Amino acid sequence: MIIWLMAWRNIWRNKMRSLVIMFSIALGLFAGIAVLALYKGMMKSRIRTVIDEEIGHLQIHQPQFKDDYEPVFLIPDAEKIVRQLQALPQVKQVALRSLAQGMLSTPTGSTGVQINGIVPEEEYDFSSLRQKIAEGEGFNPEKRNQVLIGRKLADKMKLKTGSKLVLTFTDTANNIVAGAFRVAAVFQSTNTALDERNVYVRQSELNALLGIGEGVHEIAVLLHRDEDVAPVLTQIRQQTAPLRCESWQEISPETNLMVKTVDDYSYIIMIIIMVALAFGIVNTMLMAIMERTREIGMMAALGTGRLRIFLLVLTETVLLTLAGAPVGIAIGWAVSTYYSYKGLNLAGMGEDMMGSFGFRTMVYPEFPGERIVSVLIIVVATALIASILPAVKALRMKPIDALRN
Repeated sequence: MIIWLMAWRNIWRNKMRSLVIMFSIALGLFAGIAVLALYKGMMKSRIRTVIDEEIGHLQIHQPQFKDDYEPVFLIPDAEKIVRQLQALPQVKQVALRSLAQGMLSTPTGSTGVQINGIVPEEEYDFSSLRQKIAEGEGFNPEKRNQVLIGRKLADKMKLKTGSKLVLTFTDTANNIVAGAFRVAAVFQSTNTALDERNVYVRQSELNALLGIGEGVHEIAVLLHRDEDVAPVLTQIRQQTAPLRCESWQEISPETNLMVKTVDDYSYIIMIIIMVALAFGIVNTMLMAIMERTREIGMMAALGTGRLRIFLLVLTETVLLTLAGAPVGIAIGWAVSTYYSYKGLNLAGMGEDMMGSFGFRTMVYPEFPGERIVSVLIIVVATALIASILPAVKALRMKPIDALRN
């Protein structure tokens, strides 16, 4: 207790120096929280895009379909499965899709694409396709053979609304079939890679070319809550066996890996910030020890043990850290909360670059409340490690030499 009282009084003997250390700790902690909040907001945004605009929570396919995307592998009794899914209270929406891998050709060139046969009214809500339309009006019920293409693909193939193109692919009998389509709209999502390789046509028109009647290759499921993915996945697998039912983490493992990788990187950046902070603490505490050379020598001459002097220096550093940490946390919470409502526009980093990784340019950072304990542990550990050198310096002082100084 005496050591804590002495340490508390010592840190206020030079208020300016102590305030500088507290400010440094608060600034370092704020920087760490800002990085974690930004990464959390980016990852949350990316996951929402994957679920709400690309994949859904769950998808059902024939087990062999994804091996080569052969159109012959249709989902049997799709309507019955849809009725079972819609009976589940956790299910928000279901979308049926026909898929084909093929070639998009124009007079200027050709490129490989995935052709998605959709029911427009269903897909507009499921994947927010209508909100993504940047040019044109979308599918017109009075017109046939219309196609929606992504902005990246339109720029690459020099297409615009009203342009003609030909889609070529193989049907269920491995015959090459082709259809002429006219661009009804150009859509732009936050994922430029997805925009470049996907086109959307009416399901009935694609099915007619494939020769599959009313068959479908994919059933996509959107749930009310993300937390229901695991139990609903288990239930659907039991109901639809031997069909392959996968969660969004299994369908998009790169997104799941990205989330885990960014979590690790955020801690690495946090540690780098703390290392820089540690040098500042070492420098300031060494100055404090040098200024108190006679005082420390007097304490040693009066019989104060080396361990007590060592603990005194460590306690002063811990108190400075504990005084600066709440300020850093408060500033971090206030700034991240402000931008969580207002949003942080990262368009300056390059819209194309952000889009190539599937990120939106507008990010809403989120205060990493669940990580504050681990962040505090890192900060306190950094302060303790940084105080060891000044404490050892104090221990090595000889009382006689210190008193002479």
